[in-house]
Amino acid sequence: MKKYLAILLSLFLMLFGLTACAEDPDSSGSSGGNGTDPPAVTADNVLIAYFSCTGTTEGIAELIAEETGGTLHEILPEVPYTEEDLDYYSGGRADQEQADPTARPAIANSVEDMEGYDVIFLGYPIWHGQAPKIIYTFLESYDFSGKTLIPFCTSHSSSIGTSDDNLHPLAENAEWREGRRFAGTESAETIAQWLEELDLTMKNDVSTFDLASGENGRAPTVTLNSGYEMPVLGLGTYSLHGDTVKNSVRAAIESGVRLIDTASAYGNETEIGEAIREAIEDGIVEREELFVITKIYPGSEMANPEAAIQGCLDRLNIGYVDMMLLHHPDRNDVKTYKAMETFAENGQIRSLGLSNWYIEEIDNFIAEVDIMPALIQNEIHIYYQEQDVVPYMHNLGIVMQAWYPFGGRGHTGEILNDPTILEIAEAHDRTAAQVILRWHLQRGVVAIPGSSDPDHILENISVFDFSLSGEEMQAIAALDRGTKFDWY
Repeated sequence: MKKYLAILLSLFLMLFGLTACAEDPDSSGSSGGNGTDPPAVTADNVLIAYFSCTGTTEGIAELIAEETGGTLHEILPEVPYTEEDLDYYSGGRADQEQADPTARPAIANSVEDMEGYDVIFLGYPIWHGQAPKIIYTFLESYDFSGKTLIPFCTSHSSSIGTSDDNLHPLAENAEWREGRRFAGTESAETIAQWLEELDLTMKNDVSTFDLASGENGRAPTVTLNSGYEMPVLGLGTYSLHGDTVKNSVRAAIESGVRLIDTASAYGNETEIGEAIREAIEDGIVEREELFVITKIYPGSEMANPEAAIQGCLDRLNIGYVDMMLLHHPDRNDVKTYKAMETFAENGQIRSLGLSNWYIEEIDNFIAEVDIMPALIQNEIHIYYQEQDVVPYMHNLGIVMQAWYPFGGRGHTGEILNDPTILEIAEAHDRTAAQVILRWHLQRGVVAIPGSSDPDHILENISVFDFSLSGEEMQAIAALDRGTKFDWY
């Protein structure tokens, strides 16, 4: 009986399985895999590789690319398949290849920078119940160790069957996710639902900014992992108080600055809130245009986080806070962050982050919280560049932001008069401050220079009409001394 059923199954696959693999109710496409955390993906690290003779699989691949922003790559045979080759059950080329376990049709093209892709969607039609042998060639052509492979097939009727599992030995060190079958007429909505079921952690590439889209007086934005956009250049307000900080914020808003940083410990939230409300009332800016950051300080504030968080909201009195940070690590930092998560769920805080966090603290911390930090604000300047911390956090999808972008009070003069900086500034007919800010932005670091001088504030927001060359960026990178100017 078992043998008879096997023969019937084989005949069924031969009759229906060769057409290019409508939705299988038993194939949910949900995470599957080996139980590891969902891969974090960006538009830059997703590849959609597919083989398609009739255009059916290509159509699905294009829908996946539209949803993920990933790179499309068509697997092209060195010898294209003709209609005769695809005349199934005639003994033609496709029949012969599928019947030969050793068949490996040559591929005419290759993927550039395969090592740069972390998630690969692999698409193919179903031929005789299996993936075409050219897919075997593709899998044997690259090292997929540590990468996530997500197969999908197209067929008018047959399921993905064993075609998925039979590919696994060809890339044993990859994380294989459960495959999915689609009809050629699947909608974009179906593809989007499948991608959501895969539970991929979509992560924006925060290591580079689209500086060409900015202009003097209007900084471009970076999309945070919270989904909100934040300007890449703003105003720091540390040590500014009273009318000085109000005038500084007003001058910044009038100059086009839309990112303002403060903290409970600065003691100026009330004045900053007043300046913002006045600018809104005067029609200079709308609340949604501004991005306001504040921070909760260790010690008594983190010991009673709900009251501290509400205190920030009350003092600013601008409806909501765009981002709240933990000012430093503390024994109650996880407790405070979880309280911030509750305020975020209620819409009173839009994004969460950290200040003065480094590699040795971040991994343990994020394992204990539910919302991934969107930003880390650290001391970063030309003499303390954090060349290990910045890419590490970027790889986690966390934006890096520099307080003390000019080295901080007491050291600004030294940095602004660095001979290398002055030489580059002269070459571009720009100020040393503008060169340094441009350097921060070109390495993917948000900067919040502090100033109470309206002319300096305008100067700082005017760095989008020039760029530094690769050689100039390298020359500034060589200035790194690993020298911190503050204890944090």
